[in-house]
Amino acid sequence: MRSRHHTITAVFDGFYVALVTNLLLVLGCLPLVTLMFTTEAARSWPLYALTAPLCAPGLCAVFAVMSAYSAGDSGGVLRTYGRAWRATARPAMLWTAAAMAALVVLAVDARAAWGHRVGALALPVLATLIVLTIATTLLGLVTLADRPTARLRDVARACLYLAVRRWYLTAVSLLVLVLLAQILAARPAIALGLAAAPLLYVVWANSRFTMRAALDPPTTAPQTT
Repeated sequence: MRSRHHTITAVFDGFYVALVTNLLLVLGCLPLVTLMFTTEAARSWPLYALTAPLCAPGLCAVFAVMSAYSAGDSGGVLRTYGRAWRATARPAMLWTAAAMAALVVLAVDARAAWGHRVGALALPVLATLIVLTIATTLLGLVTLADRPTARLRDVARACLYLAVRRWYLTAVSLLVLVLLAQILAARPAIALGLAAAPLLYVVWANSRFTMRAALDPPTTAPQTT
């Protein structure tokens, strides 16, 4: 009987955290959500690039909520979100701004090479760099949610290395993000109201496992004489 009660409580706690997390995600990414519903993406991509850094602290805070929930803390969602948002605001915005600048440069280069003979060689390289940039950015946001005081140079080096070394995990995270983007394009209300939190939890858990070597370095046992 007690086990059944704990199961029901855990289910309701998970449902509560998911709903509140979805709401906080929409609030934290409100500039991008507003652009998505008011402008055409094909023509306003520079606005998306400029607005994305403003939403980065909200995404980091959502990852922090998921980390707390995974550790067994499902009560203080708002408190955890607010504390993580304040802690990650500056590094997350700087990190995402640098990533957006790199993506814009790579996208412009790809557009310039499209339809030319040099594109046969340049486009695969540029596409690979774009994917690596997106993967490194995602891992960096997960890392900053866990270590907001980490130096961005160290974060970039560790995330790039582990994104390539554990490419299969990186591929899973990117595929889940693509799925979320497809749901968002087809059914925005379902994506933002229901699907975002579970799918992002998969991305967070996968990315957290990818970064485990950097975030949870092995401790050496004390030597005995």
